[in-house]
Amino acid sequence: MKNLAQSNYSSALETVRNLKAKYGSTWNAIRPESAARMATQNRFKTGLDIAKYTAGIMRADMAAYDADHSNYTQSLGCWHGFVAQQKMIAVKKHHKTTSKRYLYLSGWMVAALRSEFGPLPDQSMHEKTAVPSLIAEIYDFLRQADAIELNDLFKRLENGENVQDQIDNFETHIVPIIADIDAGFGNEEATYLLTKKMIEAGACAIQIENQVSDAKQCGHQDGKVTVPHEDFTAKLNAIRYAFLELGVDEGVIVARTDSEGAGLTQKLPVSQEPGDLASQYLAFVEAEEIAITDAKEDDVLLKRDGKLVRPVRLANGLYKFKDGTNIDRVVLDCITSLQNGADLLWIETPTPNVKQIAHMVNRVKAVIPNAKLVYNNSPSFNWTLNFRNQAYQEMLAEGEDVTAYDRNNLMAAEYDNTELCFRADQKIKTFQKDSAREAGIFHHLITLPTYHTTALHMNDLTKGYFGEDGMLAYVKDVQRQEIRKGVSCVKHQRMAGSDLGDDHKTFFAGDKALKAGGENNTSNQFESKTSTISKAVSAA
Repeated sequence: MKNLAQSNYSSALETVRNLKAKYGSTWNAIRPESAARMATQNRFKTGLDIAKYTAGIMRADMAAYDADHSNYTQSLGCWHGFVAQQKMIAVKKHHKTTSKRYLYLSGWMVAALRSEFGPLPDQSMHEKTAVPSLIAEIYDFLRQADAIELNDLFKRLENGENVQDQIDNFETHIVPIIADIDAGFGNEEATYLLTKKMIEAGACAIQIENQVSDAKQCGHQDGKVTVPHEDFTAKLNAIRYAFLELGVDEGVIVARTDSEGAGLTQKLPVSQEPGDLASQYLAFVEAEEIAITDAKEDDVLLKRDGKLVRPVRLANGLYKFKDGTNIDRVVLDCITSLQNGADLLWIETPTPNVKQIAHMVNRVKAVIPNAKLVYNNSPSFNWTLNFRNQAYQEMLAEGEDVTAYDRNNLMAAEYDNTELCFRADQKIKTFQKDSAREAGIFHHLITLPTYHTTALHMNDLTKGYFGEDGMLAYVKDVQRQEIRKGVSCVKHQRMAGSDLGDDHKTFFAGDKALKAGGENNTSNQFESKTSTISKAVSAA
């Protein structure tokens, strides 16, 4: 991304100067330098510009991962544009680059937090339009972060500071977003139409799952119903056609399988010849051998291995898969998806266990060596308990004395400073590196982190503010921490665009502009000569 900002500035400057010459005196009030600066601060004019740019980033990152599995990528789920903005500002501040850091848009959080119906469970009941709307909102906030940071740099340049290199090598806050389309919100045509809206809003990667769209459940809950491979493949095709129609040739499709935890199917596909894909799917369906004379009126029957069998059918008309076939179904789902246009896989698992994930992925890799996973580091897992169990098993296998631990109460706080806790926490700490290396995980995400952080922070603030601490609870645990850690929105007026707006008003109205940033602006209280607040916020 070197020199992009300045090259855009030079190009815009020349364009506006040429326009002024063309239109003459009616354009006298337009200052080319100001117009070029504004154009530079808004590099991405449309969502499609963003989708094309970020798709290229993802493709390059996928190739880098294939070459070296330490090059995995990460993201956090964000349910509001401001949350996404503050995340990416913090990424730039703490890690100096946005490289290999993405955003995730969770259908769960759209349902729980963004539906006009109010809070909903993760069952595709929310308005499908809420998904592209959130994508567009996120990129609006990220573009504003670009504009604010570049505006500050241009102002510093005008005031004589040597920040030209920072302008020339400015790194945008715009990063790829992996966007959840659930099970496609209807048939393949509905999937295609919604995909187009999501791409037009800026999404370069669409994640779709193989559940029945009108009976969709959260991947970490029971009652999941999957569809035959032909149905899912049609939706993969619909997404690819949407990418191609809109000119996002490098668009990424993430195919999710819920078969590990799904025990039901709604449809029995039609097999054309023995061993075909439909036949393999039907082989997973539980059935009982019967004689034709024992068949009931309107029974559904199959011929299997030369025998007549009756699929086990529930009262609601759904068919049951054989117990113990879930892993085989996951592997077939993954291979089939990759052979039919998917770029990345997503396997919902019951626990975060590197060996268990690797067992499934390695079976897929035996057929498709460069198979890669997007993995949900889900808050639905009890990470502490899962990894203490794993550590306990390892200690037991190594012959260590574990009699001090109650196997049925490993979450107990009394174990927090023990060898068991140390081992478990170390495994949690290296989980992403280990699974990227050993289990083919290219992208690690947490679906719902900001849902939980919001709840936790409100719990802590509420306890103190409405208790004995009163205002001190806010000052000590929020504002003072923002100041000392250089959190960008401590100057919330600036973060909302007040300084940017003042400069625009000056461009538009000159000395007559009524600006908010005068001496009576209380944000000036954060411009202390004895602190690093201003520098820290600007760097953010």
